[in-house]
Amino acid sequence: MKIGLISDTHSFWDDNIPKYFKDCDEIWHAGDIGETGEIIEKLEQVAPTLAVFGNIDTPEFQNIYPEDLFIEREGVKIFMTHIGGKPPSYNPRVRKLIESEKPNVFICGHSHILRAMPDKKRNNLLYLNPGAAGNQGFHKIRTMMRFEINNGRVENLEVIELGKRG
Repeated sequence: MKIGLISDTHSFWDDNIPKYFKDCDEIWHAGDIGETGEIIEKLEQVAPTLAVFGNIDTPEFQNIYPEDLFIEREGVKIFMTHIGGKPPSYNPRVRKLIESEKPNVFICGHSHILRAMPDKKRNNLLYLNPGAAGNQGFHKIRTMMRFEINNGRVENLEVIELGKRG
């Protein structure tokens, strides 16, 4: 199963996104979608899309999308939320959920900082933050991720650079 991972679009659409996600089985958006549903609609035209709401998302989005998403794909337990912190400094709410739910992969956005790393204190939980694909924020390069989940493993993790912000 191939996954496209994106976050922090802040209503900005890059026409190259479909090129990178066209072979994906699903697209996951880790929050701060933006002011309209246009981003999700465009992602849905590429592949089925799951999303969580972020801190800039409207009350309408907060009624449509959850704050926390717990799913399982190919034997891998995934937890996605927008604001989570990073290993080992998760925010207290997220730390409790990681400890109780014991996911294999934790995904968040918010920081606009691309990062993929194991959390060795939590049984090598894989931490993923795809950075920011939009123009809002302090990041210099707009980024996303793509990876595969096969037989209980995350494989072939790729970082995709969309170009300079702004």
